[in-house]
Amino acid sequence: MPAHVRPRRSVLYMPGSNTRALEKGRSLPADALILDLEDAVAPDAKTEARANIVAALSEGGYGRREIIVRVNGLDTDWGAEDIAAIAAAGPDAILLPKVESAAMVQDAAQRMAAAGASEDVSIMCMMETPLGILNAQEIAAASPRLSCLVMGTSDLVKDLHAAHTPERLPVLTSLSLVILAARAYGLAVVDGVHLDLQDDEGFGAQCQQGKELGFDGKTLIHPKTIAAANEIFAPSADEISEAHRVIDAHAEATAEGKGVVVLDGKLIENLHVENAKRVVATAEAIQALEQAAA
Repeated sequence: MPAHVRPRRSVLYMPGSNTRALEKGRSLPADALILDLEDAVAPDAKTEARANIVAALSEGGYGRREIIVRVNGLDTDWGAEDIAAIAAAGPDAILLPKVESAAMVQDAAQRMAAAGASEDVSIMCMMETPLGILNAQEIAAASPRLSCLVMGTSDLVKDLHAAHTPERLPVLTSLSLVILAARAYGLAVVDGVHLDLQDDEGFGAQCQQGKELGFDGKTLIHPKTIAAANEIFAPSADEISEAHRVIDAHAEATAEGKGVVVLDGKLIENLHVENAKRVVATAEAIQALEQAAA
């Protein structure tokens, strides 16, 4: 699947210290899994967790799910060894925590190359500090390996001295700046987690808000939220049908040599056709992923 249409509706964090979770991930209907070495792992379990993840990557069995490993920061005792070991193990991506500059990305990219990482192993960046948000543009442009920016709203809210609110007004500026940076440089972008697992209605509303803002999907902390994220971030049947109509109408008008395309009384321009093709490509990529997992 081309990177720009790779489904990332549901991106589930899984602690690397929990071998049962790593096994369960092979059967979950998430588009992507983040095998975590950072926040979800206690300091005295990090070395073991790294070994668990390397073993899980070696064993495989995750199908077409995107497998991402979040390493510890290079300013910690574990970060350098994490990158070296994980880069050699061949995940789809390495997720860097608390990225605040292009230099941090470039340092990681050099270490990955030195460890023998394939060019197919991309870098993703956690955007979760005020300085990281302010430097979103330079981060997004930092390396050809970069594939996706991932919001870390929990840390961001803490650092802003803000509050978690249903409408997320305290972080809307930050969310939008990261989306702008990602789209300006052709990257995917994924929303932060929803912390209240009992608040199904709030979770759904936050997913809908994220989709409307422009996110490709949402990071998750529990498997029970996968289905809702998959449904909300996927193009609806009506959206897919309308996209096909736009594409067909434009193609027919072009074949007839018409300079103006009108569908249901609305002018269809190239920008509408491009968006329609993106919707169709996304739907087809989701269908391929789900068929492979069946």
